[in-house]
Amino acid sequence: MAEDTRRPLRADARRNREKILTAAVRVFAEEGLDAHLERVAKAAGVGSATLYRNFPTREALIEAVYRNEVAQLCEAVPGLLAARPPYEALRAWTRLFLDYVTAKLGMAEALRAIAATGGNPYGQSRDMIEAALSDLMDACVAVGAIRSDVAPGDVSAALAGIALSSARPDQRDQAERLLDLVLDGLTVRRP
Repeated sequence: MAEDTRRPLRADARRNREKILTAAVRVFAEEGLDAHLERVAKAAGVGSATLYRNFPTREALIEAVYRNEVAQLCEAVPGLLAARPPYEALRAWTRLFLDYVTAKLGMAEALRAIAATGGNPYGQSRDMIEAALSDLMDACVAVGAIRSDVAPGDVSAALAGIALSSARPDQRDQAERLLDLVLDGLTVRRP
């Protein structure tokens, strides 16, 4: 793995980058991935030069948006565990996961195109997601809420399957029911 030798961003540059990523998610959701990048810059409240300094190409922006969404999903785990009992934190996170995968489906073609040109938009995302899920499952196992014989990778695959098969907004109720089935299958059965 190559060491990152880039200098850390100044606070204002970091804020601008975050504003661009937030605006890009909103603009891409509203207008699709072909939306003008000038629209993203305007929505972020930055100039075009700032956008292109951070993301020289549309592909770089799309990849950064994807990676940022993965990071936000994974970074939600400690807050969920601090605010809720472990099983409820796991339940809440599965809903966030469903939202994440559903939103990512609109980016799938662009991410495949990036991968086809030698980019690696998926990078370590699967490992990050499985680590986050593992933290949740370990907390649940520790309090006896779920079985200890199920691997996070298996649960992750089940969650992805649910999201992919029930991705349309009109299928959300079905996706919720399927998530409940998976979670029910994880629970410890008491004699």
